[in-house]
Parts: sequence; C-alpha cells; structure tokens
Amino acid sequence: MTGKSVDRTDADALEEAEKKASANLELAVRIQADFDNYRKRAQKENEEFKRFAIGSFVAEMLDIVDDLERALSHADKGSDLAIGVDAVRSNLVKILKSKGLEEIDTNGKFDPSVHEAFCIQPGETDGDIVEVFQKGYRIGDRVIRYAKVKVTKKQTEEGEQKCQES
Repeated sequence: MTGKSVDRTDADALEEAEKKASANLELAVRIQADFDNYRKRAQKENEEFKRFAIGSFVAEMLDIVDDLERALSHADKGSDLAIGVDAVRSNLVKILKSKGLEEIDTNGKFDPSVHEAFCIQPGETDGDIVEVFQKGYRIGDRVIRYAKVKVTKKQTEEGEQKCQES
C-alpha cells in the first residue's frame, strides 16, 4: 500500500466518524428536547389536576361557609356564640382564599358567564343586579359556583312583569 491510499482511507474514516458523531449529537439534542417537552406537559397536567381537585374541595366547603353565615344572621350579634362562629367562618374563608378562591362581583350588570338569574323584576334598564340570593365564587377563570341574583328587565308596553323565582 502506498502512503496516499492510507491517507485517503484515514480521511474517509474520519469523515464517516464525524458524520456519525454529528448524527448522534443531533439525536441526543432531539431526545433532550422531547424529554423537556414531556416533563413540561406532565407538570402542566399535574397542576391542572391539582386545580381541579382543589376546586372540587373548595366547592364542598362553600356549603359550610353558607351555613355559618346563616347561623350568624340568626345569632345575637354580640354573643360569645356569634363571635366564635364568625371567627370560624373567617378562618375558613381565609384558608379558601389562600387556595385561590375569589368572590364573584355582583355590583353592576348581569353576566351569564358568572351569574345565574334566579329572579327578574321590572326596572329602568335590562340586566342590573338588584339582589344577591347566593354568593358566587371562582378560582382563577374557573367558576366554582355561579352567583344567584335578581336582575332587572326593562318593562315592555305589554304590561308589568312579575318577579318569578325559578
């Protein structure tokens, strides 16, 4: 064998090794990116599951908050019992708020995405909220419980509309 053919074979082998190394590096980078995407997707799914679980739990706890508020409305305001019940209610609400619970605003216009029209009464304009029967709550964008409200409806020439509960 001559020196030239050995050099040619070495150059071909080197070139082939470089191509193989480049392909392996490309594969490793792709696998790393796939793994990062999987990790992010799994983390997002886990967070969504936690939000859903917390939302379900918070929704159940809202019944207790309502019961405590009803008890307070019938108790003597300055009594030890009323003070204790109010402290329990306040602590429970504080814990629920720490989990992301927010009360739905009922000052203003009716919004069917967060309010449930429980009753309608005649008024000057359509859609004003005039009474709240039950508070509504959300966690982030997710409504946990719709606010049950009484809304106004502009009177028509056909006659007065009566407030009808559904």
